[in-house]
Amino acid sequence: MEPPRDQGLLRSDSIPEVGEDAAATVSMAETLSEEERDELRKELAKVEEEIQTLSQVLAAKEKHLAEIKRKLGINSLQELKQNITKSWQDVTSTTAYKRTSETLSQAGQKASAAFSSVGSVITKKFEDVRNSPTFKSFEEKVENFKSKVGGSKPAGGDFGEVLNSAANASATETIAEQTEDETH
Repeated sequence: MEPPRDQGLLRSDSIPEVGEDAAATVSMAETLSEEERDELRKELAKVEEEIQTLSQVLAAKEKHLAEIKRKLGINSLQELKQNITKSWQDVTSTTAYKRTSETLSQAGQKASAAFSSVGSVITKKFEDVRNSPTFKSFEEKVENFKSKVGGSKPAGGDFGEVLNSAANASATETIAEQTEDETH
């Protein structure tokens, strides 16, 4: 009695893959009986025919799909936009994206708070400097110089006028000091 043979896809013997040793393929073909070879040829023809049929069905479906899209006015650009939108929605719904977004949001809030506090510290330091005795003294000297240089003229003028006014003020001061020295 002959042992039962598996049929079609359920066969238990291995089928050599592309690139496997040719000698193994030849030795397997030599061990097959003529009846088994005929059966395998029939199965090969059947599988090739099924692949051909499936390719034709797929081509017909793709043609039908293209026709439907054409009737709906869907073009490649719209499809691309839809695909990008869908992909973006898929990305934004992932846990990794949500965690990253939350982390960046928190980091942004912390950075904003840090910049705000740095700004407050700098403002406070400027106020401290402005209220310091050294700055007050410097400010008074600048005001005195400004009043001597500017005199009763309104503030402004070009640079040359300011220089001339400063020179005149300095010369006037020197003459006044000399006159005072002579009278004493």
